[in-house]
Amino acid sequence: MATETAPPEAPPDKPKKSFKFPTAFTVLFFVLLIVWGLTFVIKPGSYDYVDCGDGTVKPVPGSYHSITVERSFGEKLKDLWLSPVNGLYGIQPEQAAEDDDGNPLKAQDATPEEILEACRGSLSELTGVPEDQLTVADAEDNAVVLGPKAQIGPYESGALIGAVQVFFFVLAIGAFITVTMRTGALDAGIARLVHRFKARALVLVILLMIVFSLGGTTYGMAEETLGFYALIVPIMVALGFDRLVGAAVIMIGAGVGTLASTVNPFATGVASSAAGVELGDGIVLRVIMYLVLTAVAILFVLRYATKVKKDPTKSLTKAVEGDEHLAAEGNEEPPKMTGGQTAVIWIFMLTFVLMIFSVIPWSDFSPSLESITLGWYFPELAALFLVGAIVIGLVGKLGEEGMVNGIVAGMGDFMGAALIIALARGVTVVMNNAGITDTVLNALEGVVSSLSSGLFAVVMFIVNIPLAFLVPSSSGHATLAMPIMAPLADFAGVSRAMVVTGFQSASGWVNLITPTSAIVMGGLTLAKVGYDRYIRFVAPLMAVLFLLVCGFMVLGAYTPLGGTMP
Repeated sequence: MATETAPPEAPPDKPKKSFKFPTAFTVLFFVLLIVWGLTFVIKPGSYDYVDCGDGTVKPVPGSYHSITVERSFGEKLKDLWLSPVNGLYGIQPEQAAEDDDGNPLKAQDATPEEILEACRGSLSELTGVPEDQLTVADAEDNAVVLGPKAQIGPYESGALIGAVQVFFFVLAIGAFITVTMRTGALDAGIARLVHRFKARALVLVILLMIVFSLGGTTYGMAEETLGFYALIVPIMVALGFDRLVGAAVIMIGAGVGTLASTVNPFATGVASSAAGVELGDGIVLRVIMYLVLTAVAILFVLRYATKVKKDPTKSLTKAVEGDEHLAAEGNEEPPKMTGGQTAVIWIFMLTFVLMIFSVIPWSDFSPSLESITLGWYFPELAALFLVGAIVIGLVGKLGEEGMVNGIVAGMGDFMGAALIIALARGVTVVMNNAGITDTVLNALEGVVSSLSSGLFAVVMFIVNIPLAFLVPSSSGHATLAMPIMAPLADFAGVSRAMVVTGFQSASGWVNLITPTSAIVMGGLTLAKVGYDRYIRFVAPLMAVLFLLVCGFMVLGAYTPLGGTMP
């Protein structure tokens, strides 16, 4: 009699692998590949550029023409290969003023009258002649026609285009933060702050976002925010929020402030100068925008923060190692800080205060403030944080070995964010070396012609969005686009100040999300928040901001709030 055998057990179901969004490095790598691929499709071109006699190089509106860029496939492949290196310390020679025979270059398409118009503001300051009394002869005597932008490479000589200054600045911040943490003062200070604001956590979120937004609207606080993530994110986690709230407080706070810049010299100032208008022209509209958009952004972050605090499962991010310990610290009375810890915290805070003070161009607000204008930039700021790390190490009694190990370890911890910055800068270098940046700008110039005032203002904002993606630097974007875009406002019956407002709004809007921005990718890396999670979080706010900006552009086009008519 046959015996029945039990059927074999079915193999256990393999767990399904869920999609994991790639890291910031992978995102930027694919962006780089796409842009590199476009260099084979988009034809190279250039505007006629002029040095207006004061060192200011401007493109002449309407002078775009095709050029030949002698780049073989192998050379373009080398541009791709070296893009991270060029993004770190690429050098760009000055634009040529002479041809191969030593003769002064002549404009390809720009007429003497167009060159005069492009340089009118600079020539007036240089010669002392009122703008309406300048002649073509003044332009011929002072303005110098330049060739297309030169190739960027690591072995050239000229202007530093790479982000090595920002790169080292980030490493210096890492050293400063880590040395401070190893003294124990930062943990103790955070614990005391969390305990004090435990019942008023949302108030702290509001205050911090206002502070960062003021930094954005006054001087374009951007890369400087990278130093605050190691401080703010742990505080937000300890207060019962998640890391995304900490990142949003900094990134959205400063970003919305920059979007609605009022006197930001690196965006509003550069753009106003290039457009030939005063810095204060259109400021009423921008102040209203700042107040409204900042309030909207704060309410948006508060809504998410409240939801996460009530139900941590609603968080869009996953906790990382140490977050539970931070959250637990907020539930108990922390010990009192020692005298040494208090001294370290004061040095820590004063270092950031000095950083903010040193980068604000006080003399731009009033000549009487020239004496307090330090004019520091990333080299000085990097030195500030390195010296600060040493001082804190001495005050905190870490000893020579402990201090050196802290500095090295801190730089290592921040290396990922620093490399992201170099990779993001490399994207724009690939575009420059292929000669397609001006081609994209010319295409956008053609879009905004022959539109009504209100539609022109809105389209001016929209066409600057892709340009802001390609040129993340607000000052670089302004220098490139304003001389071309601003004169178009005259034909649309719109104040040139509205072109400035449209540019800075687009630049600020894009720089809240673009993966080519070192501030976005570096900040998220420091906060340990995935780019996909951040995009999912911020997408509704981006839509609201887009619609509000469009509404403000229409308002400015049809009312005196937008600025003085030509």
